[in-house]
Amino acid sequence: MKTIVALQAVVTANPPTGGPTAAELDAIEAEMPVISAEVELLDAQIMILDRTPSEVDERRIRRARRKVLAARREIANQSASAFVPEVGA
Repeated sequence: MKTIVALQAVVTANPPTGGPTAAELDAIEAEMPVISAEVELLDAQIMILDRTPSEVDERRIRRARRKVLAARREIANQSASAFVPEVGA
């Protein structure tokens, strides 16, 4: 009886290359403030899943939302300033 199993090389057409490239790591590093702020917001939201939010909880969520928006604004401003040509050059 013959087995009909695919060869590993055929199943895995693009084997992993060993990790992220330097450019990918730089992109992650640049977005780290946004990632951290979103994790903080998620933590605040998870804390109130099974209970009614108190005034402190609501403040924590508002503060975390503002932090996310500020981090996103900073990233957007940095990427926008990279494309602005210098005047008089």
